[in-house]
Amino acid sequence: MKKNLMSVLILALVLVNLILTGILTITILPQTKKSNELVNKVCSAIDLELESGDGTESASIPMDQVKTYKIEDAMTINLKTGADGQTHYVKLTASISMDSKNDGYKTYGEDMADRETILKDTINSVINTYTMEEFNADRQAVKDAILAELQKQFGSDFIIAVNFSEVTVV
Repeated sequence: MKKNLMSVLILALVLVNLILTGILTITILPQTKKSNELVNKVCSAIDLELESGDGTESASIPMDQVKTYKIEDAMTINLKTGADGQTHYVKLTASISMDSKNDGYKTYGEDMADRETILKDTINSVINTYTMEEFNADRQAVKDAILAELQKQFGSDFIIAVNFSEVTVV
């Protein structure tokens, strides 16, 4: 008789466990779906933010509208000390590309030679934050950082690209 009573008790507990598991699944599943939708919305918002840029894309501007100002002197800039502990520097000639139809170009771009010192200082201060390894690994990131800083400094996006030529890293 005791064995039979124990079997009935175990069967009852298994049924209660099954019912509670079903209730738990039914109540938690909608909340899980809502949480999943929220995560998807956050992920899509982050993707949009990563893809959108603050400045004007140079590809969207016709080449006949692009004016280039070349900084006359080659610049020698110290790089941040890297993992090897040695001091490295980069020697380069820089130029900037500007949108000649932008209002900022009319204000600043036509007499950019007067602002060459500002350009050199900005380029110097941005490149100083990179090690030799970082500079060599992703020069486009360096150019983008300089571009963002120049656009912030001039308060306009008439500068559409920063260009390097004759780059030597030592």
